[in-house]
Amino acid sequence: MTPYLFLLPALILLTISAFYPLLAAIGLSFTSYDFVGAIEFVGDRNYRAIWSDRLFWQVLGNSLSYLVLVVPALVTLPLGLAILVNHKLRGMALFRSIYYLPVLVSVVIAAIAWQWIYSETGLLNYVLTSWFGGLVGSSVQIPWLSNPDTAIFAIALVIIWRGLGYYMAIYLAGLQAIPPELYEAAAIDGSDGWRKHWDITLPLMRPYIFLVAIVSTINGLKIFEEVYIMTKGGPANSSKTIIYYLYDQGFTNLELGYACAIAVVLFSLVALLSLGVAGRTKVG
Repeated sequence: MTPYLFLLPALILLTISAFYPLLAAIGLSFTSYDFVGAIEFVGDRNYRAIWSDRLFWQVLGNSLSYLVLVVPALVTLPLGLAILVNHKLRGMALFRSIYYLPVLVSVVIAAIAWQWIYSETGLLNYVLTSWFGGLVGSSVQIPWLSNPDTAIFAIALVIIWRGLGYYMAIYLAGLQAIPPELYEAAAIDGSDGWRKHWDITLPLMRPYIFLVAIVSTINGLKIFEEVYIMTKGGPANSSKTIIYYLYDQGFTNLELGYACAIAVVLFSLVALLSLGVAGRTKVG
């Protein structure tokens, strides 16, 4: 019983903070509740409403678009950075710290800063005007966050910027676990330079790559703060995510039962995704 007694405090904490809210949300998804009146059981009405809700499918498509934009970049770019910072060169510790700094910055602060950068009179348009203003004969004022065609790309860039350092640290841990003797043996066989990473690094880093892929995918489905601060889901719901839509239904429209139904659908998607690759994400 000793190991179970040591696990008991964590189990109690998880039950209070995770398991009970999950079961409560599943139960509320079959009800109609607005925080004020009595809870009314409505069966599967909320789930049938989701099926015919066009806005739900639009925001789900937006969330999948974020995944397409964000996940490939967060799987590949941090690996290249990790390979770069894994070299023992002068100033490399400072270089690592600089790339990890966005992870430590508050999401709110980062989103407000990028909102200023993206504004029509902000830093990005100022730089573009300095570079290309002479060619077009006027200042460049691109509405990055107020244009439905560019808003989702602008937010995706912020998410990539914030995630580079975090996933780089995961890759760096994997790279430092690779014995140097393998690279020395590969060099003897003629595999040197970048080719050694193709022959040695990538095969041995495959578990970490799968881990980063699944974690970045789950995080990509939970994008909320950047959208809430930078665009409020606009313009015309073009940047709104499924989490933002859940928030709107639960705390703006006071449709808690419908919001819980959306949460259960999202939880099911994430659970299926996690279980599908769980065996491939084991490290070590």
